[in-house]
Amino acid sequence: MDFVIKNCKLVDKVGNYNIKVEDSKITNISKSTIKGDDIIDIKDNYILPGFIDPHVHFRDPGLTQKEDFKTGSLSAANGGFTTIIDMPNTIPKTNTYSALKEKIKIAEKKSVVNFKLQAGTNNLDEMKKIMELKPVSFKIFMDLESDESLEKIFNDLAILKNTTNYNGLVATHCEKKNIVDEKTKIFKEKEKNKAINYSYARPAVAEEESVKQAIDLVRRNNLRLHICHLSSSKSLAIAKKAKNIIDVSWEFTPHHLLLNNDAYNLYDTLVKTNPPLREKKESVKISDLDENSIIGTDHAPHTLKEKTLGVFKSSPGIPNLETVVPILLTEVNKNNLDLKIIPKILSENAAKVYDLKNKGSINVGNDADFTIIDLKREGIFNIDEFKTKAEYSPFDGFEYVGMPIMTIVNGKIVMDKL
Repeated sequence: MDFVIKNCKLVDKVGNYNIKVEDSKITNISKSTIKGDDIIDIKDNYILPGFIDPHVHFRDPGLTQKEDFKTGSLSAANGGFTTIIDMPNTIPKTNTYSALKEKIKIAEKKSVVNFKLQAGTNNLDEMKKIMELKPVSFKIFMDLESDESLEKIFNDLAILKNTTNYNGLVATHCEKKNIVDEKTKIFKEKEKNKAINYSYARPAVAEEESVKQAIDLVRRNNLRLHICHLSSSKSLAIAKKAKNIIDVSWEFTPHHLLLNNDAYNLYDTLVKTNPPLREKKESVKISDLDENSIIGTDHAPHTLKEKTLGVFKSSPGIPNLETVVPILLTEVNKNNLDLKIIPKILSENAAKVYDLKNKGSINVGNDADFTIIDLKREGIFNIDEFKTKAEYSPFDGFEYVGMPIMTIVNGKIVMDKL
């Protein structure tokens, strides 16, 4: 589509602008009138670079009863996201060339938004084959690996970086396996457990020690580190300090920023997630967000049955794609966040970390990916109106002020509530 978007507010500029889109690219940005065959009047609302979620689980293939690439991408579009990065823990795991190639085919057929894929680690020969398919990074679930195994994985990735076009980016789930295993065993042996005990079975120290280990492994192997779903304030301090010695970034989820482990008493296992919700005194908070932060939703839907099987048998994961933007805009309206950091934490910074060309900013020549928000639109979340297959959310019934009202992907409108 070739068209002009008029009456646009930009967060970093004064006055209204008009934006011309031709052949899925931004070709002109001006305060002056721009002629076009088709005009979209966004009525003085803010237009932002299309939002990027660097952490989703679309469950396709193998677990499509929870979500698939069609429903997941519709959920993303409904939530204001134009690009997502999917995780490798599907069935089969995308840690082989054939599995990754098959997932690419599935996503190309089903997705209504841009997508990139992370690969899982494997032996060095298989990872060299995987690099032909250009995954954006390799994901390591450190909570599933022994110290000896991690040494080999990071060493293999260093070799991969030196022998292929791999850029050295490692995304990590940081929880130390031996600590989690030990603490979980203790709580499983208890006669009765409440949902809140899950947060003590996977304590903050497990994340903190794992973050330290990841930093050390990345430093010794000359790699880049992206820490997924950072949940502990001490982990954050460790990561910030490490910026002096390695290339490191991190992401926050909405549930870790806004909920504490007392939410288990209200929502029971519906808020079970890995890493778990933390005690208030040790959790990350909205005030921890700054212009260098990244939001990763860790959108991880399950069936309602899978979420209600008890403390240790229930599946961990929370769907977030359709709630996170209104939640953050509500914080803007409460003066807890500056609107100017929204495009950074939801788009620009993830584009830089994952080297997403022509994305993350509104500039001539970039892809025509836009998220348009109405900063004053009010409402109440209703899970029945969401596009995800998930039938639960701790934010169901949550009142918000601020909403994505249009999502444009490569010049195509994929969500319109204008």
